[in-house]
Amino acid sequence: MKSTNVIYHQPTVSREKRNQLNGHKSAVIWLTGLSGSGKSTLAHAVEEKLFNKDCRAFVLDGDNVRYGLSLNLGFSDNDRKENIRRIGEVAKLMTEAGVIIIAAFISPFKKDRNMVRNLMPHGDFIEIYCNASLEICEKRDVKGLYKRARAGEIKHYTGIDSPYEAPENPELIIDTEQETLNRSVSEVINFLQTRKIIN
Repeated sequence: MKSTNVIYHQPTVSREKRNQLNGHKSAVIWLTGLSGSGKSTLAHAVEEKLFNKDCRAFVLDGDNVRYGLSLNLGFSDNDRKENIRRIGEVAKLMTEAGVIIIAAFISPFKKDRNMVRNLMPHGDFIEIYCNASLEICEKRDVKGLYKRARAGEIKHYTGIDSPYEAPENPELIIDTEQETLNRSVSEVINFLQTRKIIN
């Protein structure tokens, strides 16, 4: 139920002032792809690289968020939508705080990713498709979840019995099936520099 008794309080310290203090702009880097496509690995590597450049950056990771913020949600289509909505709202708040957010979520549905994009001012949402085939992701199967999904132990598993809708026009495509991690990190950092988000 939507609350009607709230009034937005305009902050006295603006995002622009925070960005100036930080020496970089804030933005949301949204990594999407199948489980096992390397989203979390890339997210944390990019975060470390940004940290070493004195940038304020933070990873929002799919599993970690479900330990707290989305603890009460399952994996139905509606629950996935609500999970992404919550993450989008948190990411938006954190960009207002001047932070570069690196969000690593399967986020299988285009409409949900677009919902988050539409929450942000133009240019703040950077969608990066971590492109790896289902075959490769299943071979990696770091968590053993594909095997369980194939055995029928996990229902509505993305790529098995629930669809993944690849981005049509992402800002960047990273071939996580072929590229090294260092190369992938460099691509992301170069893109952020081209966009003048970081120096």
